[in-house]
Amino acid sequence: MTVASETLTAPAPHPLLTAPVAGTLARLAAPNLLGMMATTAVAIAETAYIGRLGAEPLAAAALVLPLIMLMGMMSAGAMGGGTSSAISRALGGRDLARAEALARHAMVIGLVLGLFFTVLLSVFGGAVFHLLGGRGETLRLAAQYGGIVFASAVALWLSNILAAVLRASGNMVGPSVVMMAGAALQVVVGGALCFGWGPAPQLGIVGVGLGQVVTSLLSVTLMYVMLRGPRAAVRLKVIGPLRRELFADILKVGAPAMFSPIQTVGTVLIITAIAARFGTETLAGYGIGSRLEFLLVPIAFSVGVASIPMVGLAIGAGDVVRARRVAWTAGVMGAIGLGAIGALLAVAPELWVSIFTQDPGVRAAAALYLHFVGPMFAFFGMSLALYFASQGAGRILGPLLAGTARMAVVGIGGWLLVVNDAPSWALFALVAAGMVVMGLATAGSVAITPWGPKAAKPGRVRA
Repeated sequence: MTVASETLTAPAPHPLLTAPVAGTLARLAAPNLLGMMATTAVAIAETAYIGRLGAEPLAAAALVLPLIMLMGMMSAGAMGGGTSSAISRALGGRDLARAEALARHAMVIGLVLGLFFTVLLSVFGGAVFHLLGGRGETLRLAAQYGGIVFASAVALWLSNILAAVLRASGNMVGPSVVMMAGAALQVVVGGALCFGWGPAPQLGIVGVGLGQVVTSLLSVTLMYVMLRGPRAAVRLKVIGPLRRELFADILKVGAPAMFSPIQTVGTVLIITAIAARFGTETLAGYGIGSRLEFLLVPIAFSVGVASIPMVGLAIGAGDVVRARRVAWTAGVMGAIGLGAIGALLAVAPELWVSIFTQDPGVRAAAALYLHFVGPMFAFFGMSLALYFASQGAGRILGPLLAGTARMAVVGIGGWLLVVNDAPSWALFALVAAGMVVMGLATAGSVAITPWGPKAAKPGRVRA
């Protein structure tokens, strides 16, 4: 066979390897943002449903929510990022067989981890809720609600893993459509089973949990059908050999990345504990401000997740320059998106604060928080976007250490503030400093960490 004929039969490079960086990132991020907004809307609707049931169901849901959020962040952002990274690097190296084999291995990881969380939280969930302060009827309702949700942990893990497989080839629309359709269904089914709308039984908080179960099962079914269809860029072949090397390719990114949501939740808990020592108004003001932080995450998440396949494909193709250009572009977009909103609310905090309270003391504390922290959301957004881009390159140690640095700054600094009886504004300045440290440390780690062939050696694997 001649060189010319070999060239003619070689697979064409993936479109994301040549598309304009900024415009493509924005195009890929848009459906992700819509899907995340739909998920946020569901959380608000379910909180409203449970709130109508009374204080004890609302307190029970508050005990379960952190574990649901933690499991979601681990499956979608951490292990999902590891899945997209490995598959996109294989596609960048034009190794479709390896990409499809990786999809099968990712499904197995999702199945195993989903079962692990089901067993762990079914056995120890009650003890965890008790440790968090649940007692009496609140503890009983938390155990009921959590038991329903955690029984379907496999479906949640598999739906997020399969979504990551779809995103690895640049298909952001499919998972987002499923998320939006699932969100609409969850609001309707959860409300119907909670309040007994129409022929549905009135199950209270258990009905809200069943709405989540139904949505997870539908989501995983739809994405499985997408990946088995003839139009799938990476087809999911369930039957096939399992190889340790392919598990390792996913887990080398996904496993360490699971510490990131723990860092995020841990940092918030540390600041909350410190804020409580400054008084009720300071604590309530911080609570309003930190809620904004969680609601802004989807913006950076949308851009960051869009960058994973673009970076991974470029790394797999050996184009490190393009991979870094994608990463820095995503970082700038994340910084602008979160920084613009933060700066606006720093100048006009009442736009956010008035939604939650009319208490003068709490409003003043929340406004003070936004004055200090609002402009620093730019560093927070940059850090999150670069973290996901680093997943695409298979190099996330630096961003993880940056998150650890933020936790250390607020933990040690907060202790010093309490010991020295500092004013409340000093705590908010410390929170802002923690974001700056994390942003600069993440950017610095991306700048000095070598990216390239050593980060991904695909090899040839038979599906």
